[in-house]
Parts: sequence; structure tokens; C-alpha cells
Amino acid sequence: MELSVKQCLRQRIRSRNLLAWSLLIWGIPSQIICFPKAANSLPSPKQQETAVSTFIAENDLYEAIPENFKLSAGEATAAEFPEASVTSLDTESQSVNKSGNLNKNAQVSDPPTPANESGNPDINTNTSPQQPSVSQLSDVQPTDWAYQALRSLMERYGVLSGYSDHTFRGNRPLSRYEFAAGLAATMDKLDSLIGNGFRDQFIQQDLITLRRLEREYRSALDDLAKRLNKTDDRVTRLEAHQFSATTKLQGQAIVAFTQGSGANSTIVSRERLNLLTSFNSNDLLLTQLEAGNNGDDAIGRAQKSKNLNLLGTTGLIANGGGLDYVDVDSAFKLRRLYYSFRPVSDLSVTVGAKMSPRDFIDHNRYANNEAVDFSSSFFINNPLIVQNQIDRYGGAGVAISWNPGGSAFTIRSLYIAADANVVNSNGSGGLFKDRYQASAEVEYSLSNQLALRLQYTRAEINNTDINAFGVNAEYALNRNLGIFTRLGFGNYQGFNTAINQNLDINPFSWAVGFGIRNLVIPGTVGGIAVGQPFVTDGLGNSTQTNIEAFYNLELSDNVSITPIFSVVTNANNDSSNNTIWQGALRTVISF
Repeated sequence: MELSVKQCLRQRIRSRNLLAWSLLIWGIPSQIICFPKAANSLPSPKQQETAVSTFIAENDLYEAIPENFKLSAGEATAAEFPEASVTSLDTESQSVNKSGNLNKNAQVSDPPTPANESGNPDINTNTSPQQPSVSQLSDVQPTDWAYQALRSLMERYGVLSGYSDHTFRGNRPLSRYEFAAGLAATMDKLDSLIGNGFRDQFIQQDLITLRRLEREYRSALDDLAKRLNKTDDRVTRLEAHQFSATTKLQGQAIVAFTQGSGANSTIVSRERLNLLTSFNSNDLLLTQLEAGNNGDDAIGRAQKSKNLNLLGTTGLIANGGGLDYVDVDSAFKLRRLYYSFRPVSDLSVTVGAKMSPRDFIDHNRYANNEAVDFSSSFFINNPLIVQNQIDRYGGAGVAISWNPGGSAFTIRSLYIAADANVVNSNGSGGLFKDRYQASAEVEYSLSNQLALRLQYTRAEINNTDINAFGVNAEYALNRNLGIFTRLGFGNYQGFNTAINQNLDINPFSWAVGFGIRNLVIPGTVGGIAVGQPFVTDGLGNSTQTNIEAFYNLELSDNVSITPIFSVVTNANNDSSNNTIWQGALRTVISF
């Protein structure tokens, strides 16, 4: 069938229209399906399976990425950013874990995006084959003669490249600095061969090629040399000013202004220097020096008013005092000295001459650090489980922590003798006599929200046999609010030589509180707690009750201020002691 010119034109127009509509119909869904969304369009945490997870499983993506891959200058590697910059509010839906690696179990709906120099995902990256960025336009492409020439020379002479098998891999462009590094290494290798008398015709030909490369990339070689010189200068400066090749120095100063009922305004301070020494990645030698100003607060004054400090910060029976950093001697002394190591990956062992039980048991994320959260040691530790006469001054001993196979269970135990350095012929002192504490703790972490710890302590202190059981629990209601509690049940038997009183009592201790973060101001930490440190009919004529509230505000990475409000009734289990109201402003400086 023959067509006229007009019919042919109409047929061409129909064909073009049909092709245009086909491209439009196919192109819209292809853009939606094939190209990633912006990083700020977060996926739903309830999504069960994605195309990315299927792709990773089918293509074994993680084994395909070389472990020793080195990015070109100016590009950031994942290892340089230990914490993800973009995370979901649900911890189970985070696409990047704390080590900076992609989480294989992450529930995300979009393909992983590479990190830019700030460590944030590049929202403009798509899944099409990688194209050179603006910064790579001057890079050496695999199709360039220089790329092929240097590759041939490096592989021929066995010069180390960016990969562990000494070869170029794939068709990845090289930055000018990568190329210059390989060129410099190859030049050194050939110069050494010529210097050793190797002058055959092949080396001479390769040398000609090498000199041509050197002329064309002279500016990159000069820049590389300048960078190396600057790096050498920085290393020399750091080595000259470093404290030690194996030891890191840390310091902390706590200064608190206090004002309470029945007492003068006071300044309480405590300073600590920590020497952290590690000989390999699985050990730590801690040496801590401590000094203070012997400062006291209103609560401590009331508990010492009758010359028998039973439940104060330095109490003879239990720690139920005010600020934990009062009564610190002005002379520098050794506060901690112990060595921790891991014989296997899930077992930690600590031995030392100065150890405190609070470092190893009875931890709680909402009440654990007098420099960050609650200032009263009663809310920081269970007074029946962590014995004050052992913990306050420390002693020699051993501690073990075992987390079998990385499971939800952790088992901890310790033995610490406060008078291990005392040589006596009587029944006290030494490593295995009065005063000592042996404790065991089993922790079960059901999830990131809930943790439960069951505890037992056996102790002999000032001729008194002590057996105590404890419960330590915490529950995160959400990412900003959590609740915690500590309970203790004990039995004290024997004539206590420190208070000259025969004890046959079954005390009970309890504390409950809330921890809150990001209240009004992002980054803040607050809390409120109430409890009774030593409930018994056999010690005193009443029951002491403690209440504390705090609000911690970080001014910088090194400085924080915390207003603290405390109330103590019936101090030392004595009804004649009036209610004590106390305010404090705690300033912590860390370096």
C-alpha cells in the first residue's frame, strides 16, 4: 500500500505522540520506584520488610564491600562518625547503629545513602551508576592513559595500593591525591631498583613513563608532600605534649554552694584526677587521686550533732546523708587503684588494692552518679547492699562481671576487704577478716526499657554480721521519662564496736524516683526521689526520710550547673532532729 506525503506525515506525528505518552506513563512510576526519597521523609517504624532488605539479602551486599577500602581525600568514612546524625525516635527503626555502620536489621524504606563530609546522608544521591561529583571532575578516570600506566607499573613492581591485595579494583576514579600517593610510591620503588644496579631496558622504559607522569602531576605531588610535612609536624607536636603513650589524664572538680536550715552557708568541693592506662584494647588500669576542702552541709551537721553519725554520708551504719562529696580530706590521697581485663570477650575481671563496691554493682541509669544526677549517695546506692564502711574508703579485692554470649543476663560478684593492709593477731584486719563485703548481683535486661537486678551482700563490719538482699529496677516510660526503685531487706547481728551497741535487727530500705530528660531545655537531666534508708525499730526512735530533686544543665562539654533541693526528716532515725531543708548549687568542671 502506497501512502501520500500527507499520510506519511500524519503517521509520523501519531508515532511520536504514542512514544511520548509511553515515556510519560512509564517514567512517572519509574521515578517513584527507582529513585530514593529525601532523607527527611522518615519511614514508618511499623514497616516489616523493604526492597532494600531484600536486595541486601539476595546480593550479599556487606561481603561485597572491601573492608580496607580507603576513600579519596575530602570524603568521610563511616568509621569517622561513631554516632548517626539522623536517627528515628524508635531505637528499633534506626538505620545507622552507633558504630557508624548500616544496621542490617534496620526497617527503612529507602536505600542507604552515602555520607557526605558532615556525616549526614546525602539526600541528592540516587541509585543510578555513580557519576563524578564537582570535586571529582579533575580526578583521574579509569579510561585515562595515566590511570592505565600507573596501574600497570604498580602491579608490575608490587607497590602497595589502596587495597590489601596490592591491586587496583574496579573502575573507580582516583582522586589526584590518591593518584599522587601511588605515583610517589612507584617512583621510590623504581629509584631504589636503579640505585641497586637494576638497569635493564624495561626499567628504563618504565622510568620514562614514570617521569612523564611526574611532570603532568607535579602540582599534586607537591600538594601531597606539603600535607605529609604538616602531618609530621602535628605528630611531632602531639608526641611532645602528650601525657603518656599509654595513659590518659582526666580530671573532675565539684564545687557546691549550700544553704540549709540550722546551718551556715558553706562551700563544699571535691577534686579528682584519674590516670587511665591501657596496654591493649581489652584492659584498663585506673589510678584515682582525690582531695577536697573538708566541707559539710546542713544535713551532715544534723546527723553529727549528737556525736554519733549513724546514717550520714560517712555514717557508721548506712549512707543516708546529704551531699556525697562532703567530708573529703584536703590532702591528696589514693582513692582508687585497680586493673581490669578481659580473659574472654564476655568476661571482665578486676583486681586492685583500692576498690569501691559502687563501681561494680547496683548501677541504675537514672540514679548512679553524684556529679550528674542525684547528689545523695542514698539515692545513688542501696545502703544495705553497698556497705558504707567499705565503699566510702575502699579496699583490696576482686570483682567479676560475666555476660554469657552477650545475652540479656549479666552476673556480677565482688569481694572487698577494707583493712586488707592491716596486720593483726586478733580477729580483725587482713584480707579475710573484719571489715569485708562479698556481694553478688544478677541483672536481666528485658529490653532497652526494662532492667531488673537481684542482689545479695554478706559482710562483717565492726563485729557485726550482715546479710542483705536487694532489688534494683528501672523502666523507661518513653525516651525522656523513666522510673526507678531500690529495695533492701537485711539482718544485722552482733555487738557493733563502732557504736557500742548490740544489734539484732532486720532493717528495710526503699527508694523510688523519676528521671526526666530534655525538660524545657534540650540536653538537660532532672529527677526527683523519695525514700527511707534504714527502717527498723531497733535503731533510734523514728525513721529518717529523704527527698531530693535536681535539674542538671550543661553549659558546655566541660561545665555543668545543677540546682538541688533536699529535705530530710528525723535525721539519724531520731525524732528530736527537726526537718532539714537544704538547697545547693552544684558546679562540675571536667577535663
